[in-house]
Amino acid sequence: MNCWIFAHNPFEYWMEGFKERFDAWHDGGVRGLVVGRMQFDGAACWTPDPRVYERFGESPPDAPAVDAEKERLFHAMLDDAAGRGWPVFIFGAGTSKGSLQDLANAFPQVSGFIIDGPGENHYELEFHHGGELLEVRPGEEARFNEVGADLDRVHRGIASMRRRLHELTPDRVRYMAPAGTLAGLALFDIDEDTLHWLRARRQSSRLSWAHARDNIDAVDRKVELGGIPRTAAFSSLTGQDYQQMASYFDIVFPKHYYWHRGFDGLYGTVARWVQRLCRWNPSLSESDAFLVVRSLFGIDLPRVDDLLDMELGFPQEFFDELVFAESERALAAVGDPDKVIFWVSTGRSPHAGDSMGARDLHGILAASERAGARRFLFHPDPEMGAPEWRVISNMCGRLWQEDPSSVFWPGDSARGDAYSGGRKPAEED
Repeated sequence: MNCWIFAHNPFEYWMEGFKERFDAWHDGGVRGLVVGRMQFDGAACWTPDPRVYERFGESPPDAPAVDAEKERLFHAMLDDAAGRGWPVFIFGAGTSKGSLQDLANAFPQVSGFIIDGPGENHYELEFHHGGELLEVRPGEEARFNEVGADLDRVHRGIASMRRRLHELTPDRVRYMAPAGTLAGLALFDIDEDTLHWLRARRQSSRLSWAHARDNIDAVDRKVELGGIPRTAAFSSLTGQDYQQMASYFDIVFPKHYYWHRGFDGLYGTVARWVQRLCRWNPSLSESDAFLVVRSLFGIDLPRVDDLLDMELGFPQEFFDELVFAESERALAAVGDPDKVIFWVSTGRSPHAGDSMGARDLHGILAASERAGARRFLFHPDPEMGAPEWRVISNMCGRLWQEDPSSVFWPGDSARGDAYSGGRKPAEED
């Protein structure tokens, strides 16, 4: 496999010493760079061109504060990356025709743009990260209207699903939950209104992808479109059908997000579903609630029978079975391994999750590779440490040697000579 790196803002950190950092990254197998969001600390990364927005009938953004020296250095960094043959993509750039064309003009080094969570519908049963599953969030009515959904049926469908999720009993869960799709329809009493709501969510997702594709194709030079959906197990609920996404996006970046707590991590999402199901249905055990989650999403967490088990770290079976299956499903759905780059993060900033260590990172990458992955993107949080870089460089390129005298040192780990008060060792014989 080869690796892409997400160098997120503030960019001042990444610009300092970028040449030495990129030399080390290239040696360790890095072959792509994603930058975003497009802002320095207190200044914009570029000066928007009002004429571009006017051409597309859009209002240009307000004139930003600029820092000419930072802009020069940022361009030098992107020139260096592109000069190595690395694709350079922009994350979180906006999706209007004017903003995409403006950035394509301002940054000729850039070969593509990435949308985070394109068309994503909410997936948390608990109110979390600004919303919950069983509601029409502000602004969503317009999305449903655009696909011709009946809003009265949408609200009835939500109410029906909410009611049924309050009426679960241990005997019915244990009878229906393990028995497949048809039993699941009976367990949740999925009616026509609920199906109408779920179908409208999928349709609104697809329509948003069509808009994004139309806007990217309006740019007057070839640029690629990437999208970052949640992992395959949740895609039926978020509306992000990977097979359909593949016809709109040049690259699909499935989120390999597995941490506990915070937001967006698979362990954390499952735990919140279990907690709320148990609150709504006091007769259910936590084991029963895990059965419900398995029936809905197909997620079976190895060696997890209750919530306390989730505090004990990830067993090897989690990577060998679940991460492998999620990787294999994504690759099969998209149909072309060159169109899939798994977006890998280990939980801290900006997701506020429990940190996952180097062993967990290795488990994710090894399972992905065994499933057939050729590329992944690593999202440092905020910078990778020595253990992470050792794992990545060993899998993708030349193993980085932990030498305190080396020019490059992973920023989240102190150098080995940092504790000696400035003293240096005597010359070795």
